[in-house]
Amino acid sequence: MEKFTVVHYGEIGIKGRNRKLFENALVKNIRKIVGGKNYNYVKRIFGRIIIKYDPIKEKYLEEKLRKVFGVAHFSFALSCDQDIDSINRCSLEILKKAKFSSFRVETRRARKDFEFSSQEVNEKVGSFILKNIGNIKVDLENPGAVLFIEIVDKYAFIYVQKIKGLGGLPVSVSGKVVSLISSGIDSPVASFLMMKRGAQVTYVHFHSYPQTSRESIKNVENLVEILNVYQNESKLYLIPFLDIQKKIVEKGYVADRVILYRRMMMRIAQIIVADEKAEALATGESLGQVASQTLTNMNVISEAVDMQILRPLVSYDKQEVVEQAKNIKTYGLSIMPYEDCCSLFVPKSPNTRANINEIKDQEKEMDIKSMEDHAIKSMEKKIIK
Repeated sequence: MEKFTVVHYGEIGIKGRNRKLFENALVKNIRKIVGGKNYNYVKRIFGRIIIKYDPIKEKYLEEKLRKVFGVAHFSFALSCDQDIDSINRCSLEILKKAKFSSFRVETRRARKDFEFSSQEVNEKVGSFILKNIGNIKVDLENPGAVLFIEIVDKYAFIYVQKIKGLGGLPVSVSGKVVSLISSGIDSPVASFLMMKRGAQVTYVHFHSYPQTSRESIKNVENLVEILNVYQNESKLYLIPFLDIQKKIVEKGYVADRVILYRRMMMRIAQIIVADEKAEALATGESLGQVASQTLTNMNVISEAVDMQILRPLVSYDKQEVVEQAKNIKTYGLSIMPYEDCCSLFVPKSPNTRANINEIKDQEKEMDIKSMEDHAIKSMEKKIIK
């Protein structure tokens, strides 16, 4: 008998002709995120991925697999020969370590040429367990323990626990996006959701140092480090925005400042999207959450660029975003009392229905190209591993 981790996926299984591509990407990501010489044996078999591992590292492996997008659930299993006597002995060994007063057996056969049907395996193993463990009963509806048996390829896997994964798609299969990230609650969650849909995320952060503290930038770096566990390596572009803000304050209407800020951010981010050969820009905007996030204003902001803008939080309310931020452990950093660039020079009564023609008239008073060039020349790029 050998120990394996059996990894199951959900959505990948319905990808048709592209299924192998998604499966191979998941294998690659597991190897990258799990890492270490003990986990080189990561193999794709029929409908699942298996990992041969050192039992001493089980907790470590569980922690890492919980952070791999594309994993629906996984289990630590014993593998035995594909004969009913071996399956019986292995099942007994596993259940002897479990605390239960009732059980059921659930068998799946990928190998249809196995000598017994799934139901026959259930009955034979169940009967063997009843004979060898006292004071237990079979309960098909509400069992204290479920014994899972999978007969696939050359293996018979047996386990009693399914550990829930993140689901979604393996990072990178959906291409690359650039995500605008601040030190707030929303944008880290938006970035997480883009990774869940299989996107490789590169980050862009606009800061107003030295008007705001260096700690605010460090906070963003720490947020990216938390998010990086889901894709193993990330780029973070840090872009000074203070001079641009001062120019907008000088030339623009007070009520339109936030719209003008956002349009400039979009333009600069678009340059990075092109340089990174990405396919879209992602933001943490949510419809109606703040003044700049009305439909009218989002349309005016989007008009500044010619690229796809993804807003994964558009239908979320604030509490839903907060709960997700807590789940992914970014919330604690996001509520730290650091100012970011969007909190500077903000009007008391921002325009909720910006007029695109008026916005463009204000921008004519600014040297947009020069502002873009200065920001790009002054930016700093960091690799987070």
